[in-house]
Amino acid sequence: MKIIDLKNNTTVKAKDLAIERPTIDFALLNNQVAAILAEIKTDRDKAITKYTTQFDGVVLKEISVTQEEITTGIASLSIEIKQAIDIAARNIHLFHEAQKEPIKQIETMPGIVCWRKSVGIEKVGLYIPGGSAPLFSTILMLGIPASIAGCKEVVLCTPPNKDGSLHPAVLYAASVAGIEKIFKVGGVQAIGAMAYGTETIPKVYKIFGPGNQYVTTAKQLVLQEGVAIDMPAGPSEVCIIADNTANPSFIASDLLSQAEHGADSQVVLITWDEAIIPLVRIELDRQLNLISRKDIASKALQNSTIVLVDCKEDAIIVANNYAAEHLIINCLQPELIAENIVNAGSIFLGNYAAESIGDYASGTNHTLPTNGFAKAYSGVSLDSFVKKITHQYVSKEGIKGIAKTVITMANAEGLDAHANAVSIRVSND
Repeated sequence: MKIIDLKNNTTVKAKDLAIERPTIDFALLNNQVAAILAEIKTDRDKAITKYTTQFDGVVLKEISVTQEEITTGIASLSIEIKQAIDIAARNIHLFHEAQKEPIKQIETMPGIVCWRKSVGIEKVGLYIPGGSAPLFSTILMLGIPASIAGCKEVVLCTPPNKDGSLHPAVLYAASVAGIEKIFKVGGVQAIGAMAYGTETIPKVYKIFGPGNQYVTTAKQLVLQEGVAIDMPAGPSEVCIIADNTANPSFIASDLLSQAEHGADSQVVLITWDEAIIPLVRIELDRQLNLISRKDIASKALQNSTIVLVDCKEDAIIVANNYAAEHLIINCLQPELIAENIVNAGSIFLGNYAAESIGDYASGTNHTLPTNGFAKAYSGVSLDSFVKKITHQYVSKEGIKGIAKTVITMANAEGLDAHANAVSIRVSND
């Protein structure tokens, strides 16, 4: 990890480097992804099979997961993993169920009542990354709120293993979340399939789920064609604010837990305690040799940064400018710092708030905005799976009371028919 010293170098360039993310050639990426999407749109299942062979090295006999595969896979899963998934599912359900809002009818004027009703999006698609690691936890994070919201059709796409199967934990998590339509499709081809529909995979109205830069680009391109997406959610990232009370081994473990996601992941440490930096670097070297995804994490650390600042207030400024997907505040009285954080996907408070707890089982959602989008986007929640439709009831008394206001405003805008739609009701009374 490179060190950027903002304590002794306060230039604009230094500050920009502190929040710099790995650059991507978006023009090239867009062209590559657009070509694949175009082929999926026309050739449908044929293109899905072609690109699954090309990118995943698997020749699929069947895109859909059969009930026999689900039953056999779940039976092979250990009780320990099932119990862990069940506990995580319970916590996620509790947290998201509590996000339901009762309908509130507001009488804005006598005879005029307005309210808003949440309605589940009818058809949603869930993309679950796979490949090097089966992220079955994401199925819970997306499938459970979809179920609570009342989405009528939930489609799940995830890359197959080299033998054409899915990990048993993926199948069990889908079962716990009540998902029945599961397809062995990953990457750009999965996004295209759910966006356009194929002979096998249904078209959906909104696509959810994180992924690599190709998946993220595909989501953004289908958005331009009228298919909604949850958010731009690309390579994973974590930012840690630490003071002299922080445990260097804990800091290193959190940095590595995100670095192991992928070579394009990024981790950032912000501190005003210079003495903690060498201790963290020692721990990073030690713990790096203990993890199975050492090569991936090492590459991610090359794109990562330790930022030395002058004080706590400067740390807050840098953190808000960076707008991390995950922000860990590993300091004395972390809640006081959190009060001043306005840009972050999810915040973890205290020495024991490991980011991986939120990734799996605390109950909060781990599908979060990355790449600075936390400045404008929220993470996935129950609201992500519903439309909020406004209603208004107007009685005879109500239209009499508001008629002059509406007619005056409509005439001022030169919209005579708008004014007439009200005046005709009042004059015919």
